[in-house]
Amino acid sequence: METAKNPEKLKRIAIDPLTRVEGHGKVTLLQDENLQIQQARLHISEFRGFEKFIQGRPYWELPVVVQRLCGICPVSHHLAAAKACDQLLGIKQITPTAEKIRRLMHYGQTLQSHALHFFHLCSPDLLFGYDDEVRHRNIVGVLEDYPDIARQGIMLRKFGQEIIRITSGKRVHGTGAIPGGINKSLTKDDIAYLQKDIKQILQWAEQAVTLICRISSQQPDYHNDFASIQSNMLSLVGHQGEFEIYDGQLRAIDADGQTIFDHVAVENYQQILREQVKSWSYMKFPFIESLGAENGWYRVGPLARINNCSTMGTEKAELQRQLMLNENRQGKPVQALLAYHRARLIELLHCAESIETLLQDQDLLKDDLLEQGDLQEEGFGIIEAPRGTLIHHYKMNPDGLVTKANLIVSTTHNNQAMNESIRQVARQHLNGHELTEPLLNQVEVAIRAYDPCLSCATHAIGQMPLQIDLLDSQGQLQDRLQRSVSGKIERPAIND
Repeated sequence: METAKNPEKLKRIAIDPLTRVEGHGKVTLLQDENLQIQQARLHISEFRGFEKFIQGRPYWELPVVVQRLCGICPVSHHLAAAKACDQLLGIKQITPTAEKIRRLMHYGQTLQSHALHFFHLCSPDLLFGYDDEVRHRNIVGVLEDYPDIARQGIMLRKFGQEIIRITSGKRVHGTGAIPGGINKSLTKDDIAYLQKDIKQILQWAEQAVTLICRISSQQPDYHNDFASIQSNMLSLVGHQGEFEIYDGQLRAIDADGQTIFDHVAVENYQQILREQVKSWSYMKFPFIESLGAENGWYRVGPLARINNCSTMGTEKAELQRQLMLNENRQGKPVQALLAYHRARLIELLHCAESIETLLQDQDLLKDDLLEQGDLQEEGFGIIEAPRGTLIHHYKMNPDGLVTKANLIVSTTHNNQAMNESIRQVARQHLNGHELTEPLLNQVEVAIRAYDPCLSCATHAIGQMPLQIDLLDSQGQLQDRLQRSVSGKIERPAIND
């Protein structure tokens, strides 16, 4: 189903735009006269050129500039860039205060992002079913039918945003992390303000995990089998294999749970990962080099992190992780696509527990914020964004100006997996049917499970396709030039 034969003879169905995801994308399906789906593809239809236009900028601008990639997960880019800039300064370890404030910021970001995704974007499908009326299958419907659940989602997200505001200066696109450390510590009033609500946040986080367990138990076959694929898994882990989202090393396992590689340092990511491009998407297709492009694609994000780690490191989240893994009777990694939701909420609980612990740490109040170092040519920053592994890689010249940038974001890592999942939806639910909105929504349900951020994930393929039209003063077309993704320039005939 990767490439259809004679596509010009097939019926084309487009889901455009995808809804309840961040960014702009579409799905195209090609259906033959027997209503069989011959091709299913996820297309990223917007272009972002951050890797190119930050070239020539001074390195100290990077943590602030690159976070403009996204309004949903800016803290992830902010911190990944700051970590890469630490290396550009030759700093191997920032101060304890700086690291703990960065971690607190990251926990707040992950908590608010997971709350937004589950309660606002995905809960309508899970609570009402994929075939519910469109006018009702949204956050407004959740507010009407489940006001307590909706309120909890809103308040969880608000708490995470307050942590971001206090640690970075703003709820969106803050400036807290700087090369070498952090620009301010917390005050006793800041800590007291956050501690006031943390017990309630913990309770709501536990209730959210209970909710997704209840939803999945009501339709176990659907939640286990829907768009399920077998894949490799990639994430950061700590030095002892523990759950880690701020600073760790790379681990990958295959579909049987066997280790592909382990504790690979951030500086060596290019030795294990490669990127492939395809002409129909602005998003790259990464793969594990040792396995090749066909077998080396993988998944990242909450499900990969839950499968990869040896322990969550916090009591309540680890208990929930063990319950989730023990339900997988084969003793292999959990592969069910909709299990992403449960893994995401276990992580939300972990973040709440970690925030409670960090708020008791007196290092947050200290003023030892920065380390100094000598400029280096190259810097790497890897972090686990809410959606998965995020890589920032920069090179600069002796004047401190960026000469090269490579960003591999979470959604890019999941690109092939998302395409595989929508093909599974096509095989399981669309073949042989007249395609209706509820059926097509199942494609979106599959994509939303990954919580994709399409804005973050887009790149140019060689040269960006371009069309230039020349109009006269009356608005009539006089000439047209087109450049394809291969760089070929043509002047097509103009029809009168």
